[in-house]
This record gives sequence, C-alpha cells and structure tokens, in this order.
Amino acid sequence: IYAWDVVNEVIADEGEELLRQSKWLDIVGPEFIGKAFEFAHEADPKALLFYNDYNESNPLKRDKIYKMVKSLLERGVPIHGVGLQAHWNLYDPSLDDIRAAIEKYASLGIQLQLTELDVSMFRFDDKRMDLKVAPAELLELQAERYEAMFALLKEYRDVISSVTFWGAADDYTWLDGFPVRGRKNWPFLFDEQHNPKPAYHQLLNAVTKS
Repeated sequence: IYAWDVVNEVIADEGEELLRQSKWLDIVGPEFIGKAFEFAHEADPKALLFYNDYNESNPLKRDKIYKMVKSLLERGVPIHGVGLQAHWNLYDPSLDDIRAAIEKYASLGIQLQLTELDVSMFRFDDKRMDLKVAPAELLELQAERYEAMFALLKEYRDVISSVTFWGAADDYTWLDGFPVRGRKNWPFLFDEQHNPKPAYHQLLNAVTKS
C-alpha cells in the first residue's frame, strides 16, 4: 500500500467554523489531525499520506481545506497530498472551480489525487424520480462532461498522480440511494451490462489527444 487516506472529511461544509463536529474533535481536540499523520508516518515511513474530502472544489470549502493543509505543512506534519473525492455531476462544479481548486492545492507543493470520482446525472438538489433508464441526451451530456473534465485534468498531470473511480459500472453505485433513496443513477463509463458508454469513448478522446 503506497498511499494512505489518513484523515477524511473533517472540514465544515458551511459557515466560519473550520472543522466539523466529531467525537475526535470533542475528545482529543483539533490536534488529532496532525497526530493522525504523525502516527501513520511512524507506522509506514515510506507511504504517501493524504487528506481526503468532498465538495473540495467549492470555493468556501476549498479555502478551508487549503488553510488546514497549509497549517499542517508549516508545523512539519508529514502530509504529502490532498484527495479530491470528485463526487461531481453533469452541471457542478464548474470547470473553473475545479481548475481553481487544483491550482490552489498544488501551490502547496503536494500531490493531488481524485479518489472517488463519479458523475451523477442529477444536480444534488434535484429530487426527480421519473427516470428508469438513462436518456440519450443525458448520456451525451455526461460524455461531454467526462471529456471536458479529463482534458482539464490532463493539463495538470504533473501534480495529479492518480484518478480512482468510486465504482466500475452503472449496475452498482452508492448514488442509487443518495441523495434520493431508491432512485437509479448512471454515473460511470460502463453501463449496467458493463458495456462502454459514450462517456468512455469521449474520455479516451480527451486523454489521447496530443
């Protein structure tokens, strides 16, 4: 195991508070974050150690993550990268916000990885339940989205060391139950029969262009 997700999802989504409420915070205090990295480094000195979070491209949360990681680095805490969960959808976040997040994190001199990538067909606040199969027009939008995303990621291949999908094909995805319980979603490059979707071919087009 060459890399560890050491601390996960500790940043507050809204408001001025930096950290989410948790038992770790209540019992140990904010220093639990630095200690976790120190203990992980002691356990495996050769491993790359990451902080991992969602909504990582949202400007408010992006700046909070940056502030925390910068503070850890300034204190000499052994942290080597930030994991962008990248639970994105057809519409959000914008490519500009993704670019800004990549550049801000990378300015700290650390690695970036996409750790839980999927592309939902629905905005987060879209509660519709009427779709039983993926419409062709949404599949095409998804293909265009993947192509644009990976064209952007390719620009930063010197700082992005890995992209991991949060699943393999549309027959099994956590998004079938979140945020709308029981709603089918189709977030991946392969369909429910594990056949490549338009997104697969357009993603390849994006990454193979010279």
